[in-house]
Amino acid sequence: MSFGIGVSSSGMGPRGAMESFAEGDGQRGQIYNQHVVRRMLVYLRPYTKMMALAFVAMLADSGLTLLIPYLLKITVDTYIAQGDETGLIRISLWTAGAFVGLYIANRTQQYLLSLVGQRMLANLRRDLFDHLQELSLSYHDTHIVGVTVSRVMNDVATINDLLSQGVITLIGDMFVLAGIIGVMLIMNLQLALLAFTTLPLMLLMTIWFSRRARVAFRETRTSVAKVVGGLAEDIAGVRVIQAFGQEDITQENFSAVNEINRQANVSAMSLSFIFLPAIEVLGILATAIVLWFGGRAVGSGTVTLGVLVAFLSYVTRFFDPVQELSRMFTTLQTAMAGGEQVVKLLDTVPEVLDQPGAIELTDIVGRVKFEQVSFRYRPELPDVLHDVCLEIQPGQTVALVGPTGAGKTSIGNLIARFYDVTEGAVLIDGIDVRTVKQRQLHRQIGLVPQDAFLFSGTLADNIRFGRPEATDEDVARAAKLANAHEFIMAKPDSYGTRVQEGASNLSVGQRQLVCIARAILTDPRILVMDEATSNVDSLTESLIQDALRKLLQGRTAVVIAHRLSTIRSADLICVVQDGRIVEQGKHDELLTRAGVYAALYQRQFAE
Repeated sequence: MSFGIGVSSSGMGPRGAMESFAEGDGQRGQIYNQHVVRRMLVYLRPYTKMMALAFVAMLADSGLTLLIPYLLKITVDTYIAQGDETGLIRISLWTAGAFVGLYIANRTQQYLLSLVGQRMLANLRRDLFDHLQELSLSYHDTHIVGVTVSRVMNDVATINDLLSQGVITLIGDMFVLAGIIGVMLIMNLQLALLAFTTLPLMLLMTIWFSRRARVAFRETRTSVAKVVGGLAEDIAGVRVIQAFGQEDITQENFSAVNEINRQANVSAMSLSFIFLPAIEVLGILATAIVLWFGGRAVGSGTVTLGVLVAFLSYVTRFFDPVQELSRMFTTLQTAMAGGEQVVKLLDTVPEVLDQPGAIELTDIVGRVKFEQVSFRYRPELPDVLHDVCLEIQPGQTVALVGPTGAGKTSIGNLIARFYDVTEGAVLIDGIDVRTVKQRQLHRQIGLVPQDAFLFSGTLADNIRFGRPEATDEDVARAAKLANAHEFIMAKPDSYGTRVQEGASNLSVGQRQLVCIARAILTDPRILVMDEATSNVDSLTESLIQDALRKLLQGRTAVVIAHRLSTIRSADLICVVQDGRIVEQGKHDELLTRAGVYAALYQRQFAE
């Protein structure tokens, strides 16, 4: 679809543009971004009760984790040492019950967190999709589709891991760590201090890991966005790639980007593979210290065997939360890197917005007026339209002709207010389009683009896209007026025929006829057509022209055309050159003037 394509950065190829956007997304940020966390926590608020239940389950899980080693101490020192079989049976039942309670609390916590996580994931992706639809075409002009998809899918998933499970897990691990330290200090101060001699080494390892992980995990988010962006672009352009025999070069480009992604992930994972075993070694060292000094203390009678057994159990459990916290740190880094981009996307303000108090636009007659309109796609780019003045009467068909890049499509974009004018105003029935609600405006305007875009679904679904409530009879009536009924009925499933990827099971002309049927069904007052008959054979062109004559009856129409033979009957022909309307008039009048239009027409006639 040519509407809203805009302009690309000068001198930057598609791959270069993709890498530029991805690199811009990979800026190094904070290890903890409060703004990101605060924005994302909003998505947990609807599930406060479930999170509270998960928190209670976490407390039960943590409490039972601390209780079980202490029960072992009592078992050894009180019942085994004294040979109390009745007490041993009782404490065994208590211990078994504690393990069962630990399992139930852990499973309950995991179930609730997973449930909340999936709901939050769906809500965040829904909001992102809604926001992407609200963003102006200028945003989509300058952002690679694959990178945007990576934001919605990959980055949101990492945020979900942190918020839904990470927050509760973090609190639980901190609770267990604090509890173990407290219990060990109370049970035996000297032995506890000996066990904690490895903590300074653990702290140094954590600092080393955090500094390197911060960079490494941002690189993984940047590289995966490049991979997804390149993949989406190459799949969309596979026909061109094959047509020019560039499969090998495209494969090399993708392999290079994929290799960067692999190296980034290997680097990030290597840090974890170094850090986690180091923590395990420190845990083994702490266990050995407790065994050595605790065993000697038991031999001398200063420490009971039960205390030693409990200490060994606590030391083992002490390093489990430390390892989990290190994994949480990895999750935090990934989530912060992804969250910064998601929040950046959510905070992107559409350039075209409904003004406060925007009015409804209904039952228009279709008078369109350009008042000294100048326009540029972005502030740093030159104007593509200069002081355009044009008035189109209700029911009038106006053709825009001129060389490629003259500004014809930009005029159509401004009528639909896909962009806002830089200077001047576009009026419909005397009302500035900037003062009306966009959705109301768009419902009054029908588009028949040059590149007919069809959605996945059936042919009937595509025809009724602008009017989902339309009946099958309405759909068939529109298709007949568009001269599409005959070829649709020739399909095995007629109107139920599913459109394949890229509408590959339909010819260019058939796609265009379906688009015309879609426009007919919405019954717009204003119609904008951009090269509706390009790239089709003469027979299909005659069908399209006949369908367009039916569609144009009683409507205001702006027809953008390169084939001048198709617009000879237009009420007004405007020649656009270098962003200006240089000639206006009917076909015969313009030929008589022997100006730009006459030269264009004679050139096409000669060809």
